[in-house]
Amino acid sequence: MEVLIVGAGAMGRWIGGTVDATPVFTDLDEAAAAAAVEAVGGRTAAPDEQYEVVCIAVPMSAAEATIATYADRATAAIIDVTGAMAGAVDAMRTHAPELERISFHPLFAPENAPGNVAVVSDNAGPVTDELRAALAAAGNDLFETTPKEHDEAMNSVQASAHAAVLAYALATDDVPDRFQTPVSGGLEELVEQVTGNTPAVYAEIQSTFDGAEDVAAAARRIAEADDEAFERLYRAAERTTTDD
Repeated sequence: MEVLIVGAGAMGRWIGGTVDATPVFTDLDEAAAAAAVEAVGGRTAAPDEQYEVVCIAVPMSAAEATIATYADRATAAIIDVTGAMAGAVDAMRTHAPELERISFHPLFAPENAPGNVAVVSDNAGPVTDELRAALAAAGNDLFETTPKEHDEAMNSVQASAHAAVLAYALATDDVPDRFQTPVSGGLEELVEQVTGNTPAVYAEIQSTFDGAEDVAAAARRIAEADDEAFERLYRAAERTTTDD
């Protein structure tokens, strides 16, 4: 089986190196597609070829238009790994109504694989089942969700979380390690993790999902609180961990 991977960035390379299929890369940057082949194998795409599977691995802002462009290149299934599910699932349903359709969102950077993978099985079948099995065999933990549940969760775990970490970095001085506390030391590690990647990826997350304004509003409430109000906020922040 050959899988056309539209987008030769990190996530396209991850899916190409993980599924049990021959990856065929295409990208607006032809050099990037060639580099992806060099990294994970396969070949670059030829114009107008069709493939059993088309995988959309472009930035979230380009996902829907790319699905519209490439859906007719798939003969059995179309999938995406773009990260925002509602728009991608709707676009695949619109432009590939007869095909198997699944949206995957690996909840980790490719270099940290394997990990949790959110899945929306909009129209599953034997081909997408095979792809799922390959991801699971690589050690990933796949779980089913809905586009609404997923995208609402990303407001918190991506947009708000990243905004909070970056706000901490921008609001604090570079303090010698000997002064760090367990809390600040943990935050410094998060700053290194977040700022050690590509700014454009994080900009896409902020423009796609809500969350930064909520962080700013919460910070203002903390800054303006008296002791009694602060205690209420502190108690409201306590977490009860669940798997729901």
